[in-house]
Amino acid sequence: MRYLTLLLFLGLHISSITAQSSTYVISFDNAVHHEAHISATFNEIVEDTLSLRMSRTSPGRYALHEFAKNVYNLKAFDSKGDALPISKNNPYEWLVPKHDGTVKITYTLYANRADGTYSQIDETHAHLNIPATFMYAPSLSTRKITIDFKTRDDLNWKIATQLLLIKNNTYSAPNLQYFMDSPTELSNHKLREFNIDGQTIKLALHDPCTEEEASTYFEKVKKVVLAEKEVFGELPTFDYGSYTFIACYVPNASGDGMEHRNSTILTSTRTLSNGGMDRNIGTVSHEFFHSWNVERIRPKSLEPFNFEEANMSGELWFAEGFTSYYTNLILCRAGLITPKKYVEGLTGTFNYVWNSPARQFYNPIEMSYQAPFVDAATSVDPVNRENTFISYYSYGSVLGLALDLQLRNEGLNLDDFMKLVWSTYGKTEKPYTIENLNELLNTYAGKTFGNNFFNSFVYKSEMPQYNELFKTVGISMSQNAEIAYFGAAVSITDDLNGKIGSNTKIGSPAYLAGLDKDDIITSINGKSFPNGIQFNTFINEGFKPEDTLSITFLRDGMERKTEVILTSEPNYAINLVEKNDKAPSKKVLKARQAWLKVE
Repeated sequence: MRYLTLLLFLGLHISSITAQSSTYVISFDNAVHHEAHISATFNEIVEDTLSLRMSRTSPGRYALHEFAKNVYNLKAFDSKGDALPISKNNPYEWLVPKHDGTVKITYTLYANRADGTYSQIDETHAHLNIPATFMYAPSLSTRKITIDFKTRDDLNWKIATQLLLIKNNTYSAPNLQYFMDSPTELSNHKLREFNIDGQTIKLALHDPCTEEEASTYFEKVKKVVLAEKEVFGELPTFDYGSYTFIACYVPNASGDGMEHRNSTILTSTRTLSNGGMDRNIGTVSHEFFHSWNVERIRPKSLEPFNFEEANMSGELWFAEGFTSYYTNLILCRAGLITPKKYVEGLTGTFNYVWNSPARQFYNPIEMSYQAPFVDAATSVDPVNRENTFISYYSYGSVLGLALDLQLRNEGLNLDDFMKLVWSTYGKTEKPYTIENLNELLNTYAGKTFGNNFFNSFVYKSEMPQYNELFKTVGISMSQNAEIAYFGAAVSITDDLNGKIGSNTKIGSPAYLAGLDKDDIITSINGKSFPNGIQFNTFINEGFKPEDTLSITFLRDGMERKTEVILTSEPNYAINLVEKNDKAPSKKVLKARQAWLKVE
């Protein structure tokens, strides 16, 4: 994230920013109980009452998370060690009056979730996302911050972070924004690194793998780095000359990935020897692409990142979605998956977007606005996301695919457009708007092309002509008109009834019949479900499109009846044309090879 001061940008040592600093010490004696003991000192305080807060958000997340809920045993002292009174102004703020210009605090943090947002402390590691861990003083946010990690040497813990090493286990950040953006993993991890263009790429791998497995995985990481560098033409200039993949692949983690300015946090329950060798590399591809797109090619709506309110951006279809488009494309270009696997892998995301009724309510910009409600946000009231929301990851991904193929029909390509975005807004670290992207596409591909794309697919929610676009690179789209479609997610219960598990999709046969979530289907055409069969199999093997089903179901304990008229399955299968024994022409094959960068 674009957090460094001008002094740092000019290459001066961070100690020249200010002599003032906030200092933290964190220790982990009660790691078995998921507790950390944290102390902090704030000096040269000007205001009469010091406001201390826990962040409500985390860089890369857009929803509120209220990290204050895991802080307790807070105490405050002045410079002489005398206790100070503490009062609360709201759930995430503490007020400390009557100090003498210095406030020292201590508190206990409970932490038991290892992912890209929260923290986890146990005997395997101290997995620290900074906003979930450290209290801060908003009035001192421009000051330098130093932190001393009291590691568990008995557990062979080492430190992986993008913070600047000062000495031993002491690190620093130039200001609060950079500090909050710097996840840190203390564990007995394996370290790999390689140098490229005068910078160092590191992998800190917390995984119970062998040294050989770690090296094999790092070779995959290197291929991803090199393939993504080719898209933009160069690496970003990392602030301290290095970038660190902090990979935590352990059973007690939660699957996630989160980008940061000079590092990324990668978590998975899959270890390398348990499927992670192949299945974890996609997150590496996605998050490293963010070191250009999001961290430096940055939406103006996220500048600066707000730690006290939800962060809303209408650009996530590009920031997250185009990054998602490149995620598997990069794996294909790097030789880590085959063209066949890449193309067939487009199917799920494409059908999700193509068949969603949500496009009648929101365009990609408006879908992006929904992030504070869906980005790891939790609530207890039911919602209708099945009908009103398409993930901006997926929506932007299929738009990126369409734009790339459209540009290639014009003798252009998305890679070169991304280079232009990078040189205009990334290298300069000038935050962009949606209008800026529209104007830049006009510059790159012509005003007619650029405005048509944005007016049809961004400002509105129309869909490109994928069938024609796919033909240009030898890909087929096909539907099976013989497969019956019911239109509800139904699971067979132990008592051989069918329970609808989610909201029925607008326009589907089940929706038109008035069926809804939690309805219990007891019979179809007067017959119950046979034992040992899945619902979709029951429908597909016993019925065909246009059949009418007489449904008996329970709703709120009351028996009801309706009729469902089946239609044909709306999903498409996406494959290379070779799967249907068709050979692409030399022109088409050349276009595909230029796109996927494979022979």
